Amino acid sequence: MDYSKYPAEPFKIKMVEPVAVVDREERERVAKEAGYNTFLIPSKDVYIDLLTDSGTNAMSDRQWAGMMLGDEAYAGSRNFEHLEETVKELLGVKHIIPTHQGRGAENILSSIAIKPGQYVPGNMYFTTTRYHQEHNGGIFVDIIRDEAHDATVDIPFKGDIDINKLEKLIDEKGAENIAYVCLAVTVNLAGGQPVSMKNMREVSELCHKHGIKVFFDATRFAENAYFIKEREEGYADKTIKEIVYEMFSYSDGATMSGKKDGIVNIGGFLALNDEDLFMAAKELVVVYEGMPSYGGMAGRDMEALAIGLKESMQYEYIRYRVLQVRYLGERLKEAGVPIVEPVGGHAVFLDARRFCPHLSQEQFPAQALANELFLESGVRSMERGIVSAGRDIKTGENHKPKLETVRLTIPRRVYTYKHMDVVADAVIKLYNHKEDIRGLKFVYEPKQLRFFTARFDYI
Repeated sequence: MDYSKYPAEPFKIKMVEPVAVVDREERERVAKEAGYNTFLIPSKDVYIDLLTDSGTNAMSDRQWAGMMLGDEAYAGSRNFEHLEETVKELLGVKHIIPTHQGRGAENILSSIAIKPGQYVPGNMYFTTTRYHQEHNGGIFVDIIRDEAHDATVDIPFKGDIDINKLEKLIDEKGAENIAYVCLAVTVNLAGGQPVSMKNMREVSELCHKHGIKVFFDATRFAENAYFIKEREEGYADKTIKEIVYEMFSYSDGATMSGKKDGIVNIGGFLALNDEDLFMAAKELVVVYEGMPSYGGMAGRDMEALAIGLKESMQYEYIRYRVLQVRYLGERLKEAGVPIVEPVGGHAVFLDARRFCPHLSQEQFPAQALANELFLESGVRSMERGIVSAGRDIKTGENHKPKLETVRLTIPRRVYTYKHMDVVADAVIKLYNHKEDIRGLKFVYEPKQLRFFTARFDYI
């Protein structure tokens, strides 16, 4: 492997947190008590935590300094003014509503923008997004390009919306029956895959011709911008900031979890250009979150988010961020481990179908693989397959996604390349005795978002 193409960390480490290394016997006890669900494992028993990149980031000295400037006024916080000013400058949107995290923004948008029975097309579902859409009477329709459902296809913009699928849906259902288009940048469950600027432009033109709004799931917008700079013709010489600004010019707003590319531990916002929707959101945020000038966030957290958004667009940082993830993926590919290709921006996704061919999808191969990885090494990861997909709200049958994956999610500015080597070695070792991985079954299945709190046992 050519290690010279992977940049060193563009930061110095000022503070450290000890991590535990518990033995195999203890991990087996912990996993059993957690119902073989990695979400229920106590953090203190985890060696390298790749469960999520949401809120698990390391903040900078400037962000911590900003925390000391928290204006915790119940109304009119100056930190909100800074956050609002920053978002408008960077994204070019007219209004923002702060929320406690991304799903708070999803809840408000779904409540004000969806009429029961309307369709909500998007480039692959995300768990909480789809829940809020369906909870408010919407009907999700996947219009991502077909290649996104095939882990083995390596193309540069696998997250693109299929324009023909979108056009067909509009023709068949009527523009008035489409609430809005939800365009994720990047696409999490496809493997962190980016969307091209060309595709954003085409989606925007088609939708606006029919009077349909386009809302981004902007959780990992900076990662998407990096891929555009790296892969799309005409953008190599543009800054990340310039690319981001153009991206958002093709949207009518966005839901944003600041816990990802905002590089903070909590917070998010809903961005809107439409005045009527903004007024409706302001009324609803008071019910679910808090005053429109803080939503679900403390002043200090709004200050950290404003600073983090700017830091996320620094080229040296975002390049390192994406390439560190790619480093782990390349190590696994070199060893023959099946992963989703190409490697995305925030995680490496193990292809559980090819990793565990002896397990049927109904035996929860991704959940079983995530469990076994923890037992093998103390590395915590997350299932992204049939368990996460949940059940059809009408038939009660399991959704059966074509992608059955385990997500190795890399927190921002937390782990080093050596940690990536440890993870790679553990996965490779596990792959060499993959036949020993045993399938799982539910012993407790929640009705909503079951992957968070479900409990399992061996079949």
